Amino acid sequence: MFFIGGISSGVKPLEYLKTVICGRCGAYGRYQVYMTYMYFSFFFIPIFKWNRRFFVEMSCCGAVYELDPEVGKRLLRGEEVEITESDLTLRQDGNGNPWTGSDASHRHKVCPSCGFETDEDFSYCPKCGKPL
Repeated sequence: MFFIGGISSGVKPLEYLKTVICGRCGAYGRYQVYMTYMYFSFFFIPIFKWNRRFFVEMSCCGAVYELDPEVGKRLLRGEEVEITESDLTLRQDGNGNPWTGSDASHRHKVCPSCGFETDEDFSYCPKCGKPL
């Protein structure tokens, strides 16, 4: 008799629709919330899950945050939840981050095309007109 079983990892996207201003790049973006987990399966049927972790990825720059587990569990149950910056812990900086400083109180943009610097919130360069 053969028994087929194993341990695998999974990812489940969670429903969260809200547009926010990103704390990393300053652009408008959306939280893409998902849960990662490990599970044991027996004859290809998942039996139980463990090591659940919740993450938030920004749609604007790709920054990845770990979400507070209590907030993630409430989201998983389908409750109406407000995610705040205090619920997030940065795990990976975004690729499209135009800010030169990491301090959120001093946001300084530098155009990658012409090098123009500004402290104002533009999505394009005021000097050359190319998107930041």
